[in-house]
Amino acid sequence: MDILLITGLAATLIIIVGLSIWSGTKTKGGQSQNSLPVVAGIIIGTLVGGSSTIGTAQLAYHYGLSAWWFTLGAGIACLILALVYAIPLRRAGCPTLAGMIRQEFGPAAGMMASVLSSVGTFINIISQLISATAVIAVVVPGLGIGPALAVSATFMVLYVVFGGTKGAGMVGIVKTVLLYTAMVACGAMVLRMIGGFTGFVHMVGGIENPDGVNFFSLFARGAGTDAGACLSLILGVLTTQTYAQAVLSGQTDRAGAGGALLSAFLIPPIGAGGILVGLYMRANANFYPGLIAKTALTTFITSHVPPLLAGIILGGLFVAITGTGAGLALGISTILNNDIVKRLTHKFDDPKRADALSKVWIVAVLAAACLLSTGSLGDTILQFSFMSMGLRGSVVFVPLICALWLPGRVGRRYAILSIVTSPILVLVFGLLGVLPFDSLFIGILASLAIMGWGLIQGGKARPA
Repeated sequence: MDILLITGLAATLIIIVGLSIWSGTKTKGGQSQNSLPVVAGIIIGTLVGGSSTIGTAQLAYHYGLSAWWFTLGAGIACLILALVYAIPLRRAGCPTLAGMIRQEFGPAAGMMASVLSSVGTFINIISQLISATAVIAVVVPGLGIGPALAVSATFMVLYVVFGGTKGAGMVGIVKTVLLYTAMVACGAMVLRMIGGFTGFVHMVGGIENPDGVNFFSLFARGAGTDAGACLSLILGVLTTQTYAQAVLSGQTDRAGAGGALLSAFLIPPIGAGGILVGLYMRANANFYPGLIAKTALTTFITSHVPPLLAGIILGGLFVAITGTGAGLALGISTILNNDIVKRLTHKFDDPKRADALSKVWIVAVLAAACLLSTGSLGDTILQFSFMSMGLRGSVVFVPLICALWLPGRVGRRYAILSIVTSPILVLVFGLLGVLPFDSLFIGILASLAIMGWGLIQGGKARPA
């Protein structure tokens, strides 16, 4: 590889990892002391990763504009988080979403919500590891999948174990700047090479298209599938511990809600650059022998961007991906510590012991994700992310609404039935593939029906 490319990449990684460690050491136990920009940095730093960049370019390669749903849906979700959820979450006085469900519906419901939502989050970590290997494959082509996964997981550990929530937020701010620079520059480069939007329309019209895909439609994969993808993103963000934790970490209500609002406006444009690159690489695939969709963005960068800048961009992408995986692992460790371990034993009530256990959980989660990422999963980056978001939403969304806005109105047994039934329906119908729309709709409708019937029957006064 070009020495300038390696120099740019290495310098970016060293600076950002160093910033993560430094900023983490500056805040001891200060999880509730973050400013508005840092809250936004945490959200963007963990939400915008491989799916928003590499995964978007990959899906655009096949389906065009419908690849925008990850970043577009994420922006809509952050808007709802800011305007509807932020203040009630902060008023609930509990550090985890599953804990809020436990307070309202009892320990059994809380435990089930903790475990099942953690499984959904874990699936998204797998997609981030797969995305990270796409960057490594371009930089070090001869490195096997196992070592590439190990390198990716190591950076995730460094990112969050030493930096913590504060480190994730500070690095998230830097990462946002890098991603905007990278994705806007790549999109602008595509438009310059093909003669602007008119040339882009002409280029896309000339793509060999035996399946008749409408590359300019937001619903190219079918209205049911793409609407389901959007719903998955919205519900997934609203029910993921990592993003709630970011809002809860704000110094004030304004910082918590404002950070989510700022994220809502900053995230969607990032996907546009990935779509432009994905379609450009599809139209010119003959000039890139051996190109696979997963590497569309990284191949474009190494082929068309000056080496030093390409290294910086690849370093920024790698940090974006590993930062997302690290933030998700941090969310899982928080759930396991607060909603499971502390319910079973008091040995980790001491903050230092709890912090040490949290780091152990993070390492264990990432190691398990590495083991499950070694199969032939490389072409399913965005699909894994949508699945992950949908599972989390089906478990937590409706029970959390009832816990926040209808306290004491729904019996515990209905919450437990909803938490268990909804994700099962999502998985079963998703695997069968017999529905003309996303199986998440079935899961959410079932959850609404169960909790609605519980609301009619009465609340906590009824037997659990």
